[in-house]
Amino acid sequence: MGQSHHFHLDQGDHSITVNVGPGRAGEVELLVDGKVVAYQKEHSAGMNVLTGELPEEPVHPFRVLLRQPHLVPSMPRCTLELDGVEQPMPERLVI
Repeated sequence: MGQSHHFHLDQGDHSITVNVGPGRAGEVELLVDGKVVAYQKEHSAGMNVLTGELPEEPVHPFRVLLRQPHLVPSMPRCTLELDGVEQPMPERLVI
């Protein structure tokens, strides 16, 4: 069985977190300021896209791109796309 992965990035006054469940098909949660705003029961190899909004006036939409390698078992990569700019989300250790 694989391990879980946790990605996090602070964006202004907001916190964006992606939790990826264990295994190559585990569940995915997208949290903004600690609240779940998007959920996938499982993710697949290749590209998975989750969308959310930063709670500002007006709301600020964004996408999270979760890349799970197809052939080689390795760690997923997570990228925040906000205002057309992609920014890698670093993985954080959760004990």
